[in-house]
Amino acid sequence: MFDGLDAIVLARAQFAFTMSFHIVFPAFSIGLASYLAVLEALWLWTGREVFLNLFNYWLKIFAIAFGMGVVSGVVMSYQFGTNWATFSDKTGPVIGPLMAYEVLTAFFLEAGFLGVMLFGLKKVGPRLHFLATLMVAIGTLISAFWILSANSWMQTPAGYAVNAAGQFIAADWWKVIFNPSFPYRLVHMVLAAYLTTAFVVGGVGAFHLLRDPKREGARVMFSMAMWMATIVAPIQIFAGDQHGLNTLAHQPAKVMAMEGHYQSHPDGAPLLLFGLPDQKNARVDYAIEIPKLSSLILKHSLDAPLAGLDTVPRENWPPVPVIFWSFRIMVGLGFLMMGLGLLSLWLRWRGRIYDYRPLHYFAMAMGPSGFIAVLAGWFTTEVGRQPFTVYGLLRTVDSASPLATPAVASSLIAFVVVYFLLFTAGIVYILRLMAQPPHSGEEGPRGDAPSHATGITPASGAANYAQR
Repeated sequence: MFDGLDAIVLARAQFAFTMSFHIVFPAFSIGLASYLAVLEALWLWTGREVFLNLFNYWLKIFAIAFGMGVVSGVVMSYQFGTNWATFSDKTGPVIGPLMAYEVLTAFFLEAGFLGVMLFGLKKVGPRLHFLATLMVAIGTLISAFWILSANSWMQTPAGYAVNAAGQFIAADWWKVIFNPSFPYRLVHMVLAAYLTTAFVVGGVGAFHLLRDPKREGARVMFSMAMWMATIVAPIQIFAGDQHGLNTLAHQPAKVMAMEGHYQSHPDGAPLLLFGLPDQKNARVDYAIEIPKLSSLILKHSLDAPLAGLDTVPRENWPPVPVIFWSFRIMVGLGFLMMGLGLLSLWLRWRGRIYDYRPLHYFAMAMGPSGFIAVLAGWFTTEVGRQPFTVYGLLRTVDSASPLATPAVASSLIAFVVVYFLLFTAGIVYILRLMAQPPHSGEEGPRGDAPSHATGITPASGAANYAQR
């Protein structure tokens, strides 16, 4: 049944499938945790009930997304032992401690305060509850720090030595953690998480504005999301450009694949907007290009030479078609995000942000754009690292467990069936929650009665916080 299939290809497909499901939930929960902290801070500061209602509205969605992220992450981690045992053995002395630091510093922090955040407003009071929300938000950022440090080390390994058993060991933990690509990758991913959340919030706000333009909760969430898009999207484009320059310095073959440069260009390289990369014949068919613009972007000179994949041994070429198109999807969505932000700024200036329906339809269409951009960016990063798991040092074919093809194929099929059943149900439930408008009767955390009916009103909460 599985004749002709490669166990390594199936193992890679399995990890890619589970990781694709997993990565969207941390990206959403990182941004949403910070958004919840901002909402609660604004409620305590201003006493406006709308901020508390929005906090309770998004808290339910955060709890589900956080739980789905944890479950999908735990399942994914088992594959290191089952499908990638050689990789785990070779890199364990470096990757293992980094993952352990994430559990000790971030996961324990999140788990310790998550219960208070979800269930404790009426029990601990506004001040301690806000502290719990803040700790959960900080915990998600610390988690991103360690996970991205480990991933970045695999992309740009530094500070390591190799012991007698052929394992990578840390010679300088500072260089391991703060490897050359890590700062750029961390900034780019955190901003991506914030934009992902902003466009989900903006899409939900736009949906409810189309149904009732006077609804205060929808106005507030939509306004906050559009401010985030206006400010952060241009910053993200700049951060992505800096990340690209760092990648050119440390992983040039990845940038060659992103640009579609099979051939070197000694007198200035064109920017290929679109085309059909042909890996076998090393060319891009039907290319639409702007002469010398790639050299200007990457080298800041129209005539700067750029090397192509013809300078790289063919066995070290990454899969160009995947990287070429995933990169363009990510960049294209980034510019659409900036365009939506600028359009909302112009309409805000004209006083039309809450009643201009084309803007709301645009925002709804862009609601899932952050998830798509995150996935496209992840494909660009991880597929661009091929054919290595540790860039330039450990090849993918030398990292896999000695498993038979039917065993890997069977587990892949099981993952596909279970993931689609369980996670589709979770996503549908989240969408149903989003379809319900936030309102003044929104229930508080843990399904309690609204906070103003339990003695914790917005005004009294803010007053108590100030008195303490």
